[in-house]
Amino acid sequence: VQLVESGGGSVQAGGSLRPSCAASGFTASRYCIGWFRQAPGKEREGVAAISTRTGTAYYADSVKGRFTISRDNIKNTVYLQMNSLKPEDAAMYYCAAGPGDCVRLRKEYEYRYWGQGTQVTVS
Repeated sequence: VQLVESGGGSVQAGGSLRPSCAASGFTASRYCIGWFRQAPGKEREGVAAISTRTGTAYYADSVKGRFTISRDNIKNTVYLQMNSLKPEDAAMYYCAAGPGDCVRLRKEYEYRYWGQGTQVTVS
């Protein structure tokens, strides 16, 4: 089982990025896939999650209206479209997967699998 993030990078404030999370080794069509971020010296926080079965999405207040999470069940991939980026969005971004529908923005312990992270820098 593997989750691989890609698509991070460095942008100026106001710019956009679209990291992706590719799943392998399991069928992600009935999972909750979440995106977390962790900046240096700060706790990891959940920013978005999606139920891959229904497409229902959940967001942290800090990213609502700017970030959009989506999934492609054929490609077993989840995307996080990040617009209007702010310096405070800079962090290592991780995706995670847990069985079943999300129901809400899940906590870290509710996920079973984690990726290695992709760095997002906003200047």
